[in-house]
Amino acid sequence: MNREHAGKRLKTIEGHVRGIQRMVEDGAYCIDVIRQIQATQAALNKVSQMVLEEHMHSCVITAVRGEDAEERERVLAEIAEVYQAAMKV
Repeated sequence: MNREHAGKRLKTIEGHVRGIQRMVEDGAYCIDVIRQIQATQAALNKVSQMVLEEHMHSCVITAVRGEDAEERERVLAEIAEVYQAAMKV
């Protein structure tokens, strides 16, 4: 993950959230607000995907190649937890 790229995306998302807040305060049409919320959620999901991919290519690979069995199990359990949490949303 390029931290700079992720940071820019998060700043953009921050702006979108502020825009949604203004829409709600101004009494914007509900469906328009929902569409903006959905777009923001999709953007957050993309950043989450970027972070997870970086984690898989760095921390997980290091743990899997390492000799510490407990560390391997811990890292794999984390991935399973993140996946389970994502499925609940």
